[in-house]
Amino acid sequence: MLDIRLIRENPGQIKVELKKVGFPAEEVDRLLASDARRRKLQHDLDEMRARRTRESKELGKMAPEEREARRAEMRALGQKISEDERELTEAEAEFLRLMLLVPNLPRPHVPVGEGESANSVARSEGEPRSFDFTPLPHWELGEKLGIIDFERGVKLSGSRFYVLMGLGARLERALIAMMLDLKREQGYLEVAPPLMVNTETVTGTAHLPKFADTMYRDIEEDYWFIPTAEVPLTNLYAREILDPARLPIYLTAYTPCFRREKMSAGRDVRGIKRSHQFDKVEMVKLVRPEDSDAELEALVENACEVCRRLGLAFRVIRMGTGDLGFAAAAKYDVEVWAPGCGEWLEVSSCSNCWDFQGRRAQIRFRSEKTGRNEFVHTLNGSGLGLPRTFIAVLENYQQADGSVLIPSVLRPYLDGVEAITAPAGGSGGARLSR
Repeated sequence: MLDIRLIRENPGQIKVELKKVGFPAEEVDRLLASDARRRKLQHDLDEMRARRTRESKELGKMAPEEREARRAEMRALGQKISEDERELTEAEAEFLRLMLLVPNLPRPHVPVGEGESANSVARSEGEPRSFDFTPLPHWELGEKLGIIDFERGVKLSGSRFYVLMGLGARLERALIAMMLDLKREQGYLEVAPPLMVNTETVTGTAHLPKFADTMYRDIEEDYWFIPTAEVPLTNLYAREILDPARLPIYLTAYTPCFRREKMSAGRDVRGIKRSHQFDKVEMVKLVRPEDSDAELEALVENACEVCRRLGLAFRVIRMGTGDLGFAAAAKYDVEVWAPGCGEWLEVSSCSNCWDFQGRRAQIRFRSEKTGRNEFVHTLNGSGLGLPRTFIAVLENYQQADGSVLIPSVLRPYLDGVEAITAPAGGSGGARLSR
């Protein structure tokens, strides 16, 4: 959430900045009108309450006939106060609703452009693998090897679901374990958070109300299935004032994630690139304001190291204003090459949310410089996301005979297994090759 004082004092500049991320100027005017209305109601109420208090004290000094007339006036004043209190409650709710719909402001260095037009490759590392045969896409590899079962996923749940079998399930687990071990090396504290959270928690990270239609919910109990571990990790310290000595705080978690893929209907319908349930290792940082730009660069590097250890060619994309997302002030994507799909796959999106989430979730620390409570800056990024990392491993490590080599960094997590080979007889799951 933005600071309403910033919007009040610089409406023209705020409109210019918000236009870069596609937010209409008239919505800013609507918000300011709502703010003015609730402030006037509050001012008028304060004056009426003060008058009631003042005149109540004077009643005892009045003559009987004057006192009765004044009591009638006080009853009318009390009724007016009650009516305005109800109106103020409604005005406050409308103001908050409008505030929660305003996106974050882009940092000054973020390139300006609509959609993906301003995105650019910041750097790349590693050479995409060349093949002396035509590489298969993961959906063909997975079925041939008996490690991805699409039909049974659809039977169990529906479209955009699948089942990992045998070494496919173990490979997924190995990737997760390797990533968590690396995050620990990088200084992150591992957390096992709830997979369902309440409305206040999801609002704190700005997933609500903006993305309500892409999330799964238990309305009766007010539970939302998490779209990413960013939600519970960031809100661990909601409504707290932190000791500055605790900052920075680095958190990581492996969780399943749940998203309704309504906005991607018709896209990536083959394979496991987009699904309603997927696994992810998440990184979250809570830092001092003066450190957040540098912490974003470090966060990106933390994600890139996973790609290096897996031996995957990757590139870092500097995102422009049209592709920032709702809560981010600056963002980088990390993409790996998938030769079977023939495309770069985003495996991490690293965002600096500035004080946007800190203000919404009321996460503060006492600044040694000012002596005041200030909002922390929050950052988040995948470290990495699955199943796209799973896809990249399958497609990059496939061999001409149809087998898939296991990257050396994962073999200790798989009891030394070196390759996935096709199952004997064409069924029963992949055989383990040592």
